[in-house]
Amino acid sequence: MSNVPSDLKYAKSHEWVRVNGDTATVGITDHAQHELTDVVFVELPALNRALKAGEACAVVESVKTASDIYSPVSGQVVEINKAVVDNPALVNTDPYAGGWFYKIKLSQPAEVNTLLTPAQYTAQISGS
Repeated sequence: MSNVPSDLKYAKSHEWVRVNGDTATVGITDHAQHELTDVVFVELPALNRALKAGEACAVVESVKTASDIYSPVSGQVVEINKAVVDNPALVNTDPYAGGWFYKIKLSQPAEVNTLLTPAQYTAQISGS
């Protein structure tokens, strides 16, 4: 079973959000990186880009496939993780810490409440 940290919220499309004040850090879940297998390329959204919840904003390529990454929340990109661009394997080895994608200043903080709880996400990926 994939490790599902309890301090995060989850999108049905397998992105995670860690909220700190009015900013959220976004990445993909351990389950998602495991399904992708070896990540070889990550394209992140541009700094200062305005995103809407559900909008495709990044791309992850693995040896198996390329997948769009969707922003789980709306806001403006305030930081991108250059380390994951330089070393895409961080997505596989450290998806919840070093493998994060971008930070977004929330324009609609209440959207976080529409995301899945850890228990709901665990149920989704376990098929229960």
